[in-house]
Amino acid sequence: MYAISLGDDGAELRPLEPWRAEEFLAHMERGRELIGQHIGLADAVTDLASSRRFLESYAQKAATDTGRIYGIWTDGKLVGGVLFRTMDIAQGTAEAGCWLEPSAVGRGLVTRACRLIIDWAVEERGIHRVEWHVSVANAPSIAVARRLGMTKDGVLRESFLYRGTRRDMEIWSVLAPEWRAARQA
Repeated sequence: MYAISLGDDGAELRPLEPWRAEEFLAHMERGRELIGQHIGLADAVTDLASSRRFLESYAQKAATDTGRIYGIWTDGKLVGGVLFRTMDIAQGTAEAGCWLEPSAVGRGLVTRACRLIIDWAVEERGIHRVEWHVSVANAPSIAVARRLGMTKDGVLRESFLYRGTRRDMEIWSVLAPEWRAARQA
C-alpha cells in the first residue's frame, strides 16, 4: 500500500479500494449532508453493500484503465477524495471530480490532491484534456477548477437531473500543454 504526501500538514492521498468499504461508509455518514448538496455520491453509498459496490466499480475501472478513485486522509482518518469518473485513454480525455466531509473543508486538500492526479494523468497516461463538471450552484468546486488553472468551456443548461430538479452544469477543462506550462511557471 502506498500513500502520497499532500504537504506539511500530514494529509495523504491513497488508493480507495474495496477493502476500505466500511471506512468509506463511515466517512459518508460524517459528510452525507455536505456531500449530498451537489453530487450523487451521498445517495449512492448508503450501507455497507452499496459502499463495497461503489468501490468495486472503481476497482474495475482501474483494471480497465477507465477511471480511478483516491481517498484523502488526515491524521489517519478518511476525510474526502478525488477521482477520475471517466478516462478514455484512446481519446486522451478524463473527467475529474472530488468530495469532502465538513471537517476537511477550507484546507486546500482537494486542490492539492487534484494537482497530483492530473499531473499523473497528463504525464503518465497521456491524457490531453481533463474536464471538471460542476453544478453552477457549487461555488467551492468552481473555485477548485479555477485554482487548477482550468478554463470554463460553457454551461450545459438543465442537463443534470438531481433529486428531482434539473441543474445547470458548468464544464471546465485544462489541456495538457496548459497544464505543463502552468506547472513550469
